[in-house]
Amino acid sequence: MYFALMGKLDARRKGLLEDKEKGFTLIELLVVVIIIGILAAIAIPVYIGVQNNAKDSAAKSDLTNAKTALIASYTQNNTFPATLDGLAGYSKSDYSGSGVAPALKTGATAAAFCISATSNAANVFHIDQDGGVKKDGC
Repeated sequence: MYFALMGKLDARRKGLLEDKEKGFTLIELLVVVIIIGILAAIAIPVYIGVQNNAKDSAAKSDLTNAKTALIASYTQNNTFPATLDGLAGYSKSDYSGSGVAPALKTGATAAAFCISATSNAANVFHIDQDGGVKKDGC
């Protein structure tokens, strides 16, 4: 019985080889799956990093736009508004998960201010009257 079965399997194998109907071995398939896994392990963190950089850039851009609108409002009215809501020339992007606009904090002098914002990547940035966008809060 055993020899008859092995003889039939051997004949089948030889027939397949002659017809050039070869398939992939299990080892070949495992190697391909491992290579795809390695490539995915490299690509996914890089993609997430690019997304976080884009979220941070949106927050920085909003702060720069808010500063421009704030200075324009100060120039026109000679005073800072209480909030950034409804400020002419300022519209924020959807960088904040809570949808809250950056907070305005006025200083002791009339021309001092600091605006802070948090990006969706959970990084805090601020901008003040002296320069550009900086990391961390006011």
